[in-house]
Amino acid sequence: MSADFGGRTGLRDRLSEWLRKGRPKEAAGEDGRESLLLAAADAGLPLAPAAHPVGYRCSCDRVGCPTPARHPVSFAWQTQSTTDRAQLERWVRHQPQANFITATGMVHDVLDVPLDAGREALRRLLDAGVEVGPVAESDDGRMLFFTLTRGTPEQEDEWWPCELDCHPETMDEHPGLRWHCRGSYVLVPPARLPGEGTVHWVRGLEHPLPDPLTLLETLTDACARHVGEESDHAGAWPLRR
Repeated sequence: MSADFGGRTGLRDRLSEWLRKGRPKEAAGEDGRESLLLAAADAGLPLAPAAHPVGYRCSCDRVGCPTPARHPVSFAWQTQSTTDRAQLERWVRHQPQANFITATGMVHDVLDVPLDAGREALRRLLDAGVEVGPVAESDDGRMLFFTLTRGTPEQEDEWWPCELDCHPETMDEHPGLRWHCRGSYVLVPPARLPGEGTVHWVRGLEHPLPDPLTLLETLTDACARHVGEESDHAGAWPLRR
């Protein structure tokens, strides 16, 4: 997929209109939710159903779920993820409470940073005239920068899989930057978190996906200063196998 989402001018216009009417968490009813999810699929983001909150708990059967309402419902989420509109419409209508994840490393990656660091970095990047793509905020204290994927280099040792979501128990050990690439996923807005939290767009999908390396230095610098010396993992890079 090209950096301008294949030149889908009509899609950008529709997304701009939806986002002017309000952030996804403020979208009116199921029609607004479905429109935003379909727009994500139209932009090439592969989606799959995820768990949803039940009060402050997760809808899954796992006792003490470490990532309530933040994980896929199927172990086959990587192969299940799709951009097919008909399939997505069936999921949305038959699972009205479900959140959705987007599988990274296929079309896009996500640079996931602490919220305060992300807000500072976003200001600096925009002030510097850097092209920043779609950005989402999660009310659990993270900011998600959507970028082009690193792809599949000719030499397999030139890339690394991200295990941070595949092994959610390790997430608290990596409070700095998490690079979600092949083998990982994030919640796609609009999504609900336990309590009253949401995941919502700050900058929508009308913004082209940038090269992640154009954002990386500013994000890691902001993470290092916000996480501070109290963490050995400030600005942490993705895990290697």
